[in-house]
Amino acid sequence: MPKNVFIVEDEIDLMEFYVEALELSGHIIVGCARNGAEAVEKFLEMNEHPDVIIMDYRMPVKSGIEATREILNIDPSVKVIFASADYSVEPEAMSMGVAAFKRKPFTYEELIKSIEEI
Repeated sequence: MPKNVFIVEDEIDLMEFYVEALELSGHIIVGCARNGAEAVEKFLEMNEHPDVIIMDYRMPVKSGIEATREILNIDPSVKVIFASADYSVEPEAMSMGVAAFKRKPFTYEELIKSIEEI
């Protein structure tokens, strides 16, 4: 079943990969943000919240942890897939209630599987 996905990633190449891979899998990209502050701002402006947010950790302005905390305070039902090469943040991310933690680098198949399991 297609999901509405919001992508938060500061690396343009990786964001473009997510968009292309997810669209090829039938999912709908409802927005993209390049830092945590922009993510919260765009999330607040959305008429309908996404089914899934892919959230990077290390970003300028506001980290993925801070943005996730704010977004989950706004809508605790949103499913966040936290993506980071910094495995030390996994316990904190999971304790906030994220749906999954993906350790970068991960494969296209792993990403699609996580989205479909949510």
